[in-house]
Amino acid sequence: MNFIAPAYAQAAAGAPASTTDMVLQFAPFLVIIVIMYFLILRPQRQRQKQHQEMISKVRRGDTIVTAGGLIGKVVKADGDADVQVELAEGVRVRVLRSAIQDVRAKGEPVNDNA
Repeated sequence: MNFIAPAYAQAAAGAPASTTDMVLQFAPFLVIIVIMYFLILRPQRQRQKQHQEMISKVRRGDTIVTAGGLIGKVVKADGDADVQVELAEGVRVRVLRSAIQDVRAKGEPVNDNA
């Protein structure tokens, strides 16, 4: 009776993989990253850039919607950080420009000389 199994030659463990094998292993990850960039990251950056441009162009007379859902008319837009908004007749609040969600209607430029 033979209790010892015959030993067969095996490939050496830890043999370096070829570069084509490595590229083929990482190819799906690279494709997913490229797809995420074009479908998610790039459009988000464009929307963010448009929103920043819209906020920077807010001026007196514009009707805005805040992030809290308040709708009002810009009364004073002197500062870089905030604007003064009239929510109702005689009710004015200061709102950060970053809290402006949308500009509903562009107002006519107010003539300060009149």
